[in-house]
Amino acid sequence: MDQYISFVSQNWMLILALVVIVGMLLFNLFGSRLRGFKPVSPSAAVQIINHEDAIVLDIRDNNEYQNGHIINAIHIPQANLASRIGELEKYKSRPIIVGCRSGHRSAQACALLKKHGFESIYNLSGGVMAWQSANLPLTRK
Repeated sequence: MDQYISFVSQNWMLILALVVIVGMLLFNLFGSRLRGFKPVSPSAAVQIINHEDAIVLDIRDNNEYQNGHIINAIHIPQANLASRIGELEKYKSRPIIVGCRSGHRSAQACALLKKHGFESIYNLSGGVMAWQSANLPLTRK
């Protein structure tokens, strides 16, 4: 036991770095669940859309949206989401899949939806880029 105490006291910076890294890994693994939404892959998103009648919310800018979007997606740019959240109230009881270009901005939108009482929220992992990589259809209509 004395050897452990000696090791820790002599290498406290390494122990601190280990604790920080483990904490960051745990947050990366479980952080979205703690925030109230779940990451979902494009193939799992298709299953949720087909079997649970999910809504797809595209929060990309207008230019990105017009270059191609998921079929039947509701488009509300992230900058306008807080002021237009009322448009989504009728979908509170349905699962909502939030997507952006790469999946980073949509996490913020998911947190905002959770704050407004939406319960079944999914963040499209990898965003529309992952959707395209999975060879899933986009439309420009």
